[in-house]
Amino acid sequence: MDTTNNNAIKFRARWRTGAVGAVLALAVAGAFAQGSRPAAAAAAPALPTMSAEQWRQAAVADVEAAYLTTLDDHPGTVDPANPDFARNLEKAREGGHALAARVRDAAGYAAALQHFNALLGDGRAGVVLKDMPPAPPRWPGFITAWRGDNMFVAATTPGGPAVGARIADCDGKPIAQLVETNVFGFGQRSGGTGPWWTFAPDVFIDQGNPFITLPVQCIFIDEGRESRITLSWRAMDDAARRLRDDSFNGVTQPIGISTPRPKLYWFALPTFQPGETERAAYHAMLAEAQASRPRYLEADALVIDLRGNQGGDAGWALKLARTLWGEARVNRRVKVAQARQAVLWRASFGNIAYTSFESAQLTDKQRSQLGYDPAVISQGMLAAQSRDEKFYPDPARRDAVSDSDRAENLPGDPPPLTRPVYVVVPGQCTGACLEALDVFSLFPNTKRIGAPSAADSSYTGIRLEPLKSGLASVIVPSRVVVNRPRSVTTFYTPAIAVNDLEWSQRAFLKAIEADLVRR
Repeated sequence: MDTTNNNAIKFRARWRTGAVGAVLALAVAGAFAQGSRPAAAAAAPALPTMSAEQWRQAAVADVEAAYLTTLDDHPGTVDPANPDFARNLEKAREGGHALAARVRDAAGYAAALQHFNALLGDGRAGVVLKDMPPAPPRWPGFITAWRGDNMFVAATTPGGPAVGARIADCDGKPIAQLVETNVFGFGQRSGGTGPWWTFAPDVFIDQGNPFITLPVQCIFIDEGRESRITLSWRAMDDAARRLRDDSFNGVTQPIGISTPRPKLYWFALPTFQPGETERAAYHAMLAEAQASRPRYLEADALVIDLRGNQGGDAGWALKLARTLWGEARVNRRVKVAQARQAVLWRASFGNIAYTSFESAQLTDKQRSQLGYDPAVISQGMLAAQSRDEKFYPDPARRDAVSDSDRAENLPGDPPPLTRPVYVVVPGQCTGACLEALDVFSLFPNTKRIGAPSAADSSYTGIRLEPLKSGLASVIVPSRVVVNRPRSVTTFYTPAIAVNDLEWSQRAFLKAIEADLVRR
């Protein structure tokens, strides 16, 4: 399981820093550059006082430094399974410098670095900006949502377009084309269509990017009637920011188990980056699930809700799966699924130095929690480098898969859970959220519902290398996962797509009840 700390790179950080990624939580894993929600009342940090020339110089220097650090230390630059990475890195350098040369202010700086990310195109590569809002966000008085292949008005102010109206085009450009240019041209995007659910609506959020043209006039189609509306951009208030967040996640449930109706149990897992209070909630949930398992064997359905989840430590999902399906049964299936999976450490000077430093700083307890010994890894990378080898294979040994490992049930297993299990998938699901889906999907009674997920990079073990300006850091993974059952281009599609504008528990329950009738 990838337990890389995702706190450093937030999937929704673009509210404060611009589109860092579908993926920078599209992820540090979990991440991707692929979310933190907009802090409604938090005071924005003060921007440095810099002249236009200083902003330009900072952008130019940081693009080049990000390029060089990535070239030297990122496993993607020498990954034989990913020949496009090195080519995309060169494109990112060229495109980043082209915009950096035109930077005049903070918003331009942010956009140039985000364009570097977009051209690099890997959620675990590029740069992440610090909390430096380039400009107060603006909106045209309505919030949109991407559902299926179209964009719709999800919320509006008086006099605005009707809720539910489809947006056909703006200024003569199809809305999808505008999203590609204005949104995905300035932020990483993982594969799959999930990022459209999460990020496409930002085409109607103005964060001061000087390198795009905001839409002026758009065509809305409501119940067959077409109207052309000239947009009026104004500052976003706290309510508007909350509406934007709810447009793709809905109002999420707190960590825990609820019973919307008798014999239907709802497990909410909105984060794999729990704080102290949330960890306590997880422990309470797991204890309750263990005690209540006999009831689940007779349930009409179980629902595992991942809305809001942006990766982190997939161990929480694994613990829930073991509780529901049985620990030994889950362990066997994971072992078989990952039998060929392995980890390779990138043997570069920077990675060796960092791992050596990590080894010197850790306590024995922290080292045991890592699952590997940094001292052994750093020595192994150093030896590999002396042989002019690009990677050091992880020394951890795997037991061979036996016939008993492939058994569906064995003596000593708890009674099997065969009742329907629905997993609610949000569009931003990547990193550890995807790893949770990997585990839940090992069981045939699982059915995914909601949106398509994101896809996920194979690079893990991320650290952040600060740039000289202090305004951003480079994302540097130290290892690559090979032979992972789920490829870097694979994403999960829902068996039941929920295209309701309001992603509420009620909407999901309606779809689940209908499916239970069909079963």
